[in-house]
Amino acid sequence: MNQQQRLKLIEDQQRAYDSGTIEFINQQWVFFDEETEEAALLETFLHQEIDILRGKSWNKGLLIEGGRVQCGTETFDLKDRETIRIRKHLIYSLERLLDELNDEAFLYFLNTLNSLQFSIHDCIYCYNHLNFLNPNDSAGGVNFLIFDNSEQICSIQHHFDYGASRNDRFEFTLNSGKRTVIEKIS
Repeated sequence: MNQQQRLKLIEDQQRAYDSGTIEFINQQWVFFDEETEEAALLETFLHQEIDILRGKSWNKGLLIEGGRVQCGTETFDLKDRETIRIRKHLIYSLERLLDELNDEAFLYFLNTLNSLQFSIHDCIYCYNHLNFLNPNDSAGGVNFLIFDNSEQICSIQHHFDYGASRNDRFEFTLNSGKRTVIEKIS
């Protein structure tokens, strides 16, 4: 599996976007998140990719100054009370952890997480011990991850042993007490 295929799997996860409406208030664009009902100045998302709902389709573009969106060679203005969605970014330490996993471990992890009704975008905390180790040496340790899908919490311990063989063991524990353990040795 190449990097582009991995990115596609991550992009297609549930809750990959913050969706809401925008309003022009006091000479500023304000984004109202439909899920949390929180307001944020749209300028905090400048130069990020956003999608705008026009008609029945999403138009992808880059948010630029002045409430404008760059779509390829075309630039257009945002409209008051328009629906937009902004792609969520993964926590840096989680991105690095996913990069370290081999393809099979990555797929096992992602599929198990999804089967428990969580998305990779639900991660609210990630301690990645691999960030502190020399990638050229044998390594072992534990990474800690917390996911919140607004209905449940999932705590994950990722035990790894990267020596002559690669061993990845994930222990998923939900706040309900349900536990799932998966292990991949290669």
